[in-house]
Amino acid sequence: MADARLTPALGCLAALLAGGLTTLSAAPFSLWWLGPVAAGLVYLGLPVLTPAQAALRGWCYGLGLFGSGASWVYVSIHDYGYTGVPLALFLTALFVAGLALFFAVTLWLYRRLCGPRLAALSFAGAWVLGEWLRTWLFTGFPWLLLGSAQVDSPLAPWAPVGGVYLLTLITALTGSLGVELLRRRAWAAAPLAALWLLPLALPAQWTSPAGEPVRVALLQGNLPQLIKWTPEGQRRAIDTYLSMTRGLEADVDLVIWPEAALPMFEDQAAPYLDRARAGLPTGTDLLTGILQRDDDGRYYNSVVGRGDVEGEYRKAHLVPFGEYLPLESLLRGAIAFFDLPAPTMAPGPADQAPIRAGELTIGNAICYEIIYADLVASRARDAGVLLTVSNDTWFGASIGPLQHLQMARLRALENGRPVVRATSNGVTALIDPRGRITARAPQFEAAVLEGEVTPMQGLTPFTRTGSWPAWLLAALLVLPGLRLRLRLRRAPSQ
Repeated sequence: MADARLTPALGCLAALLAGGLTTLSAAPFSLWWLGPVAAGLVYLGLPVLTPAQAALRGWCYGLGLFGSGASWVYVSIHDYGYTGVPLALFLTALFVAGLALFFAVTLWLYRRLCGPRLAALSFAGAWVLGEWLRTWLFTGFPWLLLGSAQVDSPLAPWAPVGGVYLLTLITALTGSLGVELLRRRAWAAAPLAALWLLPLALPAQWTSPAGEPVRVALLQGNLPQLIKWTPEGQRRAIDTYLSMTRGLEADVDLVIWPEAALPMFEDQAAPYLDRARAGLPTGTDLLTGILQRDDDGRYYNSVVGRGDVEGEYRKAHLVPFGEYLPLESLLRGAIAFFDLPAPTMAPGPADQAPIRAGELTIGNAICYEIIYADLVASRARDAGVLLTVSNDTWFGASIGPLQHLQMARLRALENGRPVVRATSNGVTALIDPRGRITARAPQFEAAVLEGEVTPMQGLTPFTRTGSWPAWLLAALLVLPGLRLRLRLRRAPSQ
């Protein structure tokens, strides 16, 4: 292939296509090999564009990615936010267009600061730094990170080494180096081969069992979201979860209900939780997602237990517009979507000890928190098992729950810890320390998922350090490509 370059218009069309291919690389399609192809399409001809042209290409990629991969936002806004079709479409389009600006800014800065020298390396580094920015700015949205789709690919052994951002870096490098190789630049072959062959020499498992397997039962009530917070919804939730708990086998060690399983506060739910625990065999503990309130009028999205359970967990990273309303004084009452179905939540402390149920130490991440790799790593350091309770009913029958499950699988692989995932209507699953699903309940059905999880000990390199080494490596790859325009002024003669 010659040094082919796309016109700016064709480049934008290619970027739009690349965004869709990135969605196809992730769950539920899981065509992981399309990730490098998508990165290569964005990179093709990029080093000769102006910063404005590069920004437009980045924005088009973001439109393709979030327009296809985050389309589930429409379901949340329209189906459960009581918003009409035109307004729901407008808000979804605004959401997609806003998120796409992250890629526009990333590629604008890339072309503004970097030249053609070692462009393949600086491109991949800039991509990771852009994802880092998206992870924390405006509370963060690390959904559909490029590396998340690689949990089933030959690159997966890199995950315990450097986490999802290292996977993103390698995926983007594969795309940019692949373009250079197609341009008959033979130097790209060696680093490309190394990135894909080195995983063969990495350990298959960085952690080891810390005790005997624990038998768990995950309850999926499959209750309708639209009536959940009504008196009828409360009655149905109580009847459903108490009935499902009574029907469990006697050899279960731990019973887990999903996020906000009973739509009420813990002090209101206490009699029902105590009744559920009293009906279980001696030695069987109960954990559930529940809302809490304190004496100062603050509300928390929490995990609490009954039986031989010590500690509780309060969700630390909240979902904007779902658990709290930014600019509440301006937006509350403007449209139905901004009127939250539950009280505005307060965040729990950043550093929380694991919950102990019997001999099991459990690191927690409620719902959306599981997509934050560093938050989960901080929970894993002192825990043998990771637990995520979630209410994915908000996604409807979209691809959102399956994307969510894939990210939970990657957290298991990154930390060498099993992940127990209990959801309201799916996907409820047990995930082993290598990110493989060992048991799974069907979606959109009331179900009890029983299985065993083995607590693990030891830390992967990623669990020890978090993502900062990958971010540092990305920055180092950008440095050689920087164009330094230093104008030295001659000092005046004395």
